[in-house]
Amino acid sequence: MRNLVRNAITYNRPGGTVGVALRLIPEEQGEPEVELVVADTGMGIAPSDLPRIFERFYRVDPARSRHTGGTGLGLSIVRHAVEYLEGSIQVASHLGEGTTFTVRLPAKRSD
Repeated sequence: MRNLVRNAITYNRPGGTVGVALRLIPEEQGEPEVELVVADTGMGIAPSDLPRIFERFYRVDPARSRHTGGTGLGLSIVRHAVEYLEGSIQVASHLGEGTTFTVRLPAKRSD
C-alpha cells in the first residue's frame, strides 16, 4: 500500500488529489475479498507503457528518475506481494487525467 500511495503522491500534479479507499466485498458475490483502490489526478501513464509497469526496473520516463528518485522496483514489489497473498492488481490510466490501481485480496477469516 505504501508503494502505491507514494507513487500517487510523487507522480501527481501540483494541487492534484490522491484518494485511497478500502472496502469489503461480501461473500454473496463469491468468496469475500478486500479491495484497495489508490487513485490520483496526476500525469497518467501512456497506454503503450501500461503492459510493462510491473516489470522490475522499468521506468515509464527514465528522465523523471533524476527528479523523483527510485529504482523502478516499487510496482514490481507490489505485484509480487499481491500475487503471494493470492490477490490481483489492475491499473487504469489516462494521460493528463491520472491513474487508478485496484488491488483485491482474499478476506481471510480468523474464526
